[in-house]
Amino acid sequence: MSAPQKPVSGDASVGKDGAFAVETTEAGLQTLVPGVVPVTLGDRLAVLAAAPLVPRKRQRPADHGLFDLNARNQLEMF
Repeated sequence: MSAPQKPVSGDASVGKDGAFAVETTEAGLQTLVPGVVPVTLGDRLAVLAAAPLVPRKRQRPADHGLFDLNARNQLEMF
């Protein structure tokens, strides 16, 4: 990637004629909009870390011990 091309005069990101600064990338010419920053790897990782945990495979029900609802319905212990 090459460095962004600076406008000749005026604001740091908008030229005198109102055109935005541009940079050349592998995908072609890219416009740099003032106030918009690229999404970094750290930003992407922060979103993944803040996401709730989900199981990778189907979980078996916790129907034993303290969580056994059928055992709570029994009338006699022995």
